[in-house]
Amino acid sequence: MYITMLGTGSAFAKRYNNNNALIESGNYRLLVDCGITLPKALHDHGVTFAEIDAVLISHIHADHVGGLEELAFQMMFKYGRKPRLFIEESLAQPLWEHTLRGGLVQGELNALDHFFEVRPLTHGQTYELAPGLHVKLIKTEHIPGKDSYSFLFNETFFYTADMVFNGELLTNLVQAGVTTVYHDCQLESPGVVHACLDELLTLPREIQDHIYLMHYGDALEDYRGKTGAMRIVEQGEKHKL
Repeated sequence: MYITMLGTGSAFAKRYNNNNALIESGNYRLLVDCGITLPKALHDHGVTFAEIDAVLISHIHADHVGGLEELAFQMMFKYGRKPRLFIEESLAQPLWEHTLRGGLVQGELNALDHFFEVRPLTHGQTYELAPGLHVKLIKTEHIPGKDSYSFLFNETFFYTADMVFNGELLTNLVQAGVTTVYHDCQLESPGVVHACLDELLTLPREIQDHIYLMHYGDALEDYRGKTGAMRIVEQGEKHKL
C-alpha cells in the first residue's frame, strides 16, 4: 500500500493544496477526500478522474468535499460512468442537501445516487474496499455538532481527517499495532478544532516516532526542526505504508 499526499495544506493554506490523499493498493486507486484544489492537484500529478476507482469522504468541509461536483460532472459527461463514493451513512444526506445539490441538480438528475455509486459505511465496522485494502471509520471530534471520521487502514495505518487532540486514542492505536499515523496539525496554538503542534509534542517519544504531520498552514518553514520526533509529510511525495 502506498500513499501520496496530493495536498498537505490546511483549509486556509495558499502555498499547499487541500489536504487530500491518493492511496494505491495493487492497481486500485482510492482518493481520500476531494477538496476544492483536488481536481487541479490530481491533474498536476498526471492522473485523470477516470483512473480513480473510488473516493472516501471524511467529513463535509469544502477542503475535503469541494471537488466532488467536478468529479461527478467529469465522470458523467466525459467518461460516461458514476464514480464510486464511500461515505459514512450519517454524512450522505447532508453532503447532498447542503453541499452538492445546488450545483449538480439538472432536471431529473436530482439525487446523490444519480451522480455517484454510493457505498454507505458504518463507523466502527471494517470494510474491504479492494483486495488487500481494508478500512475502519473511527468517529473523531472536530467541529461540535458535525460528524467527522478518521480512517484506520489495514489495522496499521491511521489517517486523521480533521480532529482535535486525543492522546489517549493515539496511544491506544499504537499499542494495538498501528505503525504509521498521518495527523492533521495546526502549527500555532491554541488548537480549537485541530490538534496543534504544542499538544502533539506532549506525546511520549514512543508515540511521536509513529506520527507524520499534515494539514499544516503556510508558516510551515518556521516550524521545521521544531516538531520533536514527528516528521513532516511533504506534498506530492509517495510513501510505502
